[in-house]
Amino acid sequence: MSDVERYIERRKKRSPKFAENFDSGFEAFEFSVMLRQARERAGITQEFIAKKLRTKKSAISRIENHAEDIRLSTLEKYAKALGMKLRVQLTS
Repeated sequence: MSDVERYIERRKKRSPKFAENFDSGFEAFEFSVMLRQARERAGITQEFIAKKLRTKKSAISRIENHAEDIRLSTLEKYAKALGMKLRVQLTS
């Protein structure tokens, strides 16, 4: 475990609010990384996705860097532009 991971674990133990906020923020971060990596693996640019979604490259950048409040319909279009399908799953 790295120093950063140890620090995060100590903070989570001391502060339930920090733990809750950290976990939800980290999930959004992981999701945005997943979107960017999928686009890069497909060899597609942000500009290409933007044209497919009829938006600007900056909007795609925001999606890939701050994936917190993205409409499901936007994610479906993003996936389609990559030649993929979106699957949503609820877990406990």
